[in-house]
Amino acid sequence: MKRSGIADLPLHGGRVPRWLAERMAGLGAAITEVIVHDYGTSAFLSRLSDPFWFQALGAVMGMDWHSSGVTTSVMGALKRGLTPRAQELGIYICGGRGRFARNTPQELRTVAERHGFDGDALVRTSRLTARIDNNAIADGFQIYLHSFVVTSNGEWAVVQQGLNERSGMARRYHWHSASVVDFVAEPHTAIVGPPQGVIMNLVDAQARPAQDALLELAREKPEKTLAAARHLRLPAQHEVRAENIDLKRLGAVLAIAYERDLHGFAELLLLEKLGPRTLQSLALIAEVIHGAPSHFSDPARFSFAHGGKDGHPFPVPLKTYDESIDWLRNSLDGAKIGDNDKIDGLRRLERFVRSVETELKPTADFDAAIAHEKAISRSLDGRTVFDLKPRQLSLF
Repeated sequence: MKRSGIADLPLHGGRVPRWLAERMAGLGAAITEVIVHDYGTSAFLSRLSDPFWFQALGAVMGMDWHSSGVTTSVMGALKRGLTPRAQELGIYICGGRGRFARNTPQELRTVAERHGFDGDALVRTSRLTARIDNNAIADGFQIYLHSFVVTSNGEWAVVQQGLNERSGMARRYHWHSASVVDFVAEPHTAIVGPPQGVIMNLVDAQARPAQDALLELAREKPEKTLAAARHLRLPAQHEVRAENIDLKRLGAVLAIAYERDLHGFAELLLLEKLGPRTLQSLALIAEVIHGAPSHFSDPARFSFAHGGKDGHPFPVPLKTYDESIDWLRNSLDGAKIGDNDKIDGLRRLERFVRSVETELKPTADFDAAIAHEKAISRSLDGRTVFDLKPRQLSLF
């Protein structure tokens, strides 16, 4: 057991408009389903517990690329999008912000009863991770959001966020129950219980190493604990700058979208004719699904999929967003009846973009890329939160 990462984010106000919230739920659910289809639920938890991947997911979903609201909005979107499919996928998202966090114990007990888990042990784990980050780690952050994600085989991840009013920052904490080293490692060996299936029981004698690990972590000095986890620190400025992204990686994505020969081959991989803007988005989505951990060191790059609700690096292109969701949903529908060609195309696309990056080493003209996006924004129904009246806004 380990705390797998931490992210420091500047506090931003504002709300998520309904037009974006609904799309985030749809895209987040589709991305999760593809990951589960190709790699399994353990791999999804592994990604969820990586602060850099989590930030990239928020950016590709059209949220502000670095604000504290990414945590609330992404977890809220995943909960809304995945709850109707929870039993099918074997992924249950419990808790949330404020009053939703207080519902975590009952939600966990409901899931535990359904799958034969020890519900009290899950609740104890939930409270222990919250108390360690809120009390044992004396870093000045008070937890106000707690999301507990548990799978049907008993593996879990925690994403929670604290507020430091004095520094004007939020800190997000990631936990993962498995000792995952490999990005797509198999689920951990669980404790065998009654014949309802594989269970996890932290009060069982066999779970002593996990108990000891949590106690040891609680006793550590905060500096040592924080240094041991992957730590994402994001700047205070709202705009996306060239130094925030890897221009070679972005250049490869733009090349397959806009250079004729590369575009044609990328379309062939996806088995469908697509416009350059949708291909650009799908290339970044494919990387979120299939990319290695090292590819997420610059999460701001993923805002070039669907922009940001605050207009940085450009307004959210609703037409492209909807086309991305439709393509993913159609691919998943095909996979359910045994036709995996389209969904496998995402894996082929990710590999192709990586080969373009390695062999051609294209470098994006950052200013020109943003200028182009803003020039075509109106034709793609580009939108920001500033385009709506306050009464039309909705908050998770």
